[in-house]
Amino acid sequence: MTQTHLDSVKKFENTIGINFQLYNSLFLSLDFHGIEKTGVLLSLFNQNCEEGFEEGNNPIEIIEDFFATNTSLKTEKEKIDLLFRFVQYAERQVVLFDALEDASFSELHNMNGPGTLTHLENAVLQNGKQKELAKRIKDFSVRLVLTAHPTQFYPGWVLGIINDLSKAIDENDANQIKLLLQQLGRTPFFKKKKPTPFDEAQSLIWYLENVFYHAIGKIISDIKNTFPNEEIDISNLVKMGFWSGGDRDGNPFVTYQTTEKVADSLRRAILRSYYNDTRNLQRRLTFSGVEKPLANFVKKLYENAFQDKPEKLLTKESILESLEQIRVTLVTKHNGLFVEMLEDLIYKVELFGLHLASLDVRQDSSVHQKIYEQVVEKTDILPKNFPELSEDEKIEIILNLETQIDENVFEDTLTFDTFKNIKTVEKTQSQNGENACHRYIISHSQNALNVIEVFGLFLLSGWKKENLSIDIAPLFETVEDLNEAANTMRKLYENETYREHLKRRGNTQTIMLGFSDGTKDGGYLMANYGIYKAKDELTKVSREFGINVIFFDGRGGPPARGGGKTHKFFASMGENISNKAIELTVQGQTVSSNFGTIDAAQYNIEQLINAGIYNTILSKKSETFTESEEDLMKDLAKISFDAYSELKNNPAFLEYLENVSPLKFYAKTNIGSRPAKRGGEKTKLTLNSLRAIPFVGAWSQMKQNVPGFYGVGTALKSMENQGKLDKVTELYAENNFFKALIDNCEMAMQKTLFPLTKHLKDDETYGELWQKIHDEYKLCHKYLGIITQNETFMTNFPVAQSSVQMREKVVLPLTTIQQFALAKIRENDADLKESYEKLIVRCSFGIINAGRNSA
Repeated sequence: MTQTHLDSVKKFENTIGINFQLYNSLFLSLDFHGIEKTGVLLSLFNQNCEEGFEEGNNPIEIIEDFFATNTSLKTEKEKIDLLFRFVQYAERQVVLFDALEDASFSELHNMNGPGTLTHLENAVLQNGKQKELAKRIKDFSVRLVLTAHPTQFYPGWVLGIINDLSKAIDENDANQIKLLLQQLGRTPFFKKKKPTPFDEAQSLIWYLENVFYHAIGKIISDIKNTFPNEEIDISNLVKMGFWSGGDRDGNPFVTYQTTEKVADSLRRAILRSYYNDTRNLQRRLTFSGVEKPLANFVKKLYENAFQDKPEKLLTKESILESLEQIRVTLVTKHNGLFVEMLEDLIYKVELFGLHLASLDVRQDSSVHQKIYEQVVEKTDILPKNFPELSEDEKIEIILNLETQIDENVFEDTLTFDTFKNIKTVEKTQSQNGENACHRYIISHSQNALNVIEVFGLFLLSGWKKENLSIDIAPLFETVEDLNEAANTMRKLYENETYREHLKRRGNTQTIMLGFSDGTKDGGYLMANYGIYKAKDELTKVSREFGINVIFFDGRGGPPARGGGKTHKFFASMGENISNKAIELTVQGQTVSSNFGTIDAAQYNIEQLINAGIYNTILSKKSETFTESEEDLMKDLAKISFDAYSELKNNPAFLEYLENVSPLKFYAKTNIGSRPAKRGGEKTKLTLNSLRAIPFVGAWSQMKQNVPGFYGVGTALKSMENQGKLDKVTELYAENNFFKALIDNCEMAMQKTLFPLTKHLKDDETYGELWQKIHDEYKLCHKYLGIITQNETFMTNFPVAQSSVQMREKVVLPLTTIQQFALAKIRENDADLKESYEKLIVRCSFGIINAGRNSA
């Protein structure tokens, strides 16, 4: 362990560890029934869990021994009541830990170190690359797309407490901390009903207004101020996207009315932000010739932001014109006093326009196929034999559609809503600008027809080809679809009509690649390599046709869903992968954990900017892999895929997941508006219908994290058998992509705890499967130690390692209680089944929240 590592661990302990113990003790002084006793008993219970698992005991034995040794409780109801109190107490400890880390973010992270904007700017200045930077910023963008994926287990009111508690801790305001802890103690964590899609949108808009707007503004101002003599166009550098209210895939509750309401909310949110900034400007710009025009402008902003029917709708252009007139007066008549404050606002208007975030529409390709069947059935626009025609024949017919359809002829709700929503897209562009809603994403894209079908839906809705201001983005997810992606795009690029559409869209094609379903389908190594390889092939075919391809990564929070140290993957790419933009989803829990404060958001956005710019202008790399490196990577992925496929094809695989993990209770958490599986709750569970989030989240709650490592150990052992393990060790040391892949795998491994489920080893039904997973874990543990030459997981990330270790200790009582309740249900304890089910659901909140990127 290096001195730097030791210093980082010590800093974490002094900043977080000691303060956690200090503030945690305040819980004991809160004026709640039995809280002191609960806190003391929870501490004893935590110790019992640690010792019990070390001795090989199972959750039932640990909990029964605890009650017998430390309490006089007799009835099962009394015992369950105490377990519920443990859950309530522990999940509030997690909130305290989150608040402490948020408050200490700038202390625990080097805000001017590698990967930051300051690091990039210094390197540019030292190497005289100012012109190259200006050009790269003009051609490059980072786009973060906030989604309502159900991984956010904190209700909005608790997120608000975390935000306020972080501020109080940062200011060392003991009285305010105590008051907030009292509020926390009385605040429910569980939502009695599911949120609506609009509720989800409102929660995310809060982050846009209060975090991203300010963080991105600071980044843009920093660049402008550092390079005052350079003409730097920052209007595209950082863009926000938004799925909540537009993502229809598997969510029947998102309608065209939802999309309309969300688009209006986004418009009002950005106008509120401009209004607040302008009110602050009024306190400084009190000069003759400035004060009155500014007051008139503030009045217009207020009307547009807060009134239903303003006298005149503002446009982005009219806002910029008003601000520019004021700027000219400041410069010419008042020596430019406070002009930098005004220019900061101008930069924001150039970036955010009247939309704040671009609202994407998403739907599954199978839904579009059914809509065309409805068009055949209800109209004469398509030939009656259309469903039987070949792909090429269908494409030709669709591209020649000229008749506008009347959506009112459809009785099918989804078909009617789809056509109404296309009209909503047009209305949104008209009111908020084209960037407000210009992208349509197709889930489970398998062929060129899937893209042309969406093109046709817009033609049927009255849009003309030459005026189609929509980017149609296929989403490739499964291993098979990723393998065929380049052929699919070649067919589209060869189509003259579609090629003309791309010309009108700046010769740019967005392609989305799904990490979550890819991992569920192909396992950890194959999903990541498969997506890399798809990007490589898609870049080649796009460049062949003169198309700028933008890759949009559908990434979740945990490594198993493409999360973890995401920026390191982007930074590792060579010039063989298109790097016009970095686009990725920021889902649910990751929004609050990685972008929950202005400091955290600024830091993590800067990491992505640095990843996309630094290598391009300062350290070019032609290829991500050498030929021999890629051969090795391909072999590892193939062996890993075979091992994972054998596991998931085990007849007991889904039954194991359903009965040993909290999977079947995911829908009862009421954390998201959409169903937990495609096709509705009554459809039979299959891997195809099961969504990736509950799939990964279930494995993480039982502390096995299969999607984040399974197959890696088998692949590395095979390399040893072939005499190639030294080559893999060399690959880890020299190839940044593979290093990021393994480092993320270590994060998944760090969050495992197999003693929690060791009792399944001798189970008649599940014993073989548990043993298989555990054997793979041991293999992975062994070989990761060899190739990284580290004794512990996450050694290279001491702050993150310390955080995970402390969080896993805090959450141990919850994972134990959850497995206890699951075991009791498997024993068919019918009398208390409902109570045990509630325990399972309640434990999910603290477990997932503690992981910060577990689902």
